[in-house]
Amino acid sequence: MIRLYRSQTIENDCFLVREICGRCFQTKEVGLLDGDIYGPSIPKMMNLKGNPELTQTKHARPLDSFLFEVVCLGMQRLTSLPEENLMRPLKNYGITCMSMGFLIEETAPVVWRGLMVMSAVEKLLRQVDWGQLDYLVIDMPPGTGDVQLSVSQNIPIAGAVIISTPQDVALLDARKGAEMFRKVHVPVLGLVQNMSVFQCPKCKHETHIFGANGVRDLAKTLELDFLGDIPLHVNIREMCDSGQPVVVSQPHSDAAKAYLKIAMEIVRRLPVPPA
Repeated sequence: MIRLYRSQTIENDCFLVREICGRCFQTKEVGLLDGDIYGPSIPKMMNLKGNPELTQTKHARPLDSFLFEVVCLGMQRLTSLPEENLMRPLKNYGITCMSMGFLIEETAPVVWRGLMVMSAVEKLLRQVDWGQLDYLVIDMPPGTGDVQLSVSQNIPIAGAVIISTPQDVALLDARKGAEMFRKVHVPVLGLVQNMSVFQCPKCKHETHIFGANGVRDLAKTLELDFLGDIPLHVNIREMCDSGQPVVVSQPHSDAAKAYLKIAMEIVRRLPVPPA
């Protein structure tokens, strides 16, 4: 299991982990869990809509029948799910995905206390029919709160990847995230510098809008590996907003090559999946 702190790199690296593993071994199944309960974005970035279906048992009912108790907070979908039924995740680009965003309206806020968040994370992990996955990538929000601790303490994790912009304010969170993983004995595979440089499309001049080499320097300070840079590019943003990962829509672009390099570094540090 891989765990990543979030940004637009998540869906691109998921696809590339699958492709790289396919080249190195055989076709591998990759799952993507949206660990951001308060602000799920995987449905939009992966161009997925709709409610998960339930696995059929003798007493199975459509998922909507379990959502009748939803009120203004809209959060009874998970807590009312019977143990004998599992939710079937949605799939696109060959990636199996599960998100809180599949269970609530797109504009509905999630107003939950910590225990409810921890319960939701557990159900998204354990009450989903993931099938036979080789890798499960968990997209996490920044910070060291209930979601991070719930995942770290309840399931085995092969490694964590910290993704941050190079600005000082973002690096504070990145450092805390790395230190938290160390405390709960989760290996940190390395750090990724996101939005590292902006190149003017007209004159090609490069500007380090968020600072230069902040993540690289932090990796040295923490004695961790630096996995690579992701540029600040309009195509990445546009493709993300349209639900078309740049590694799929523009596989030969410089941005896609940057993701490929990072994904290869991640796979190289992971245990070889069983045949």
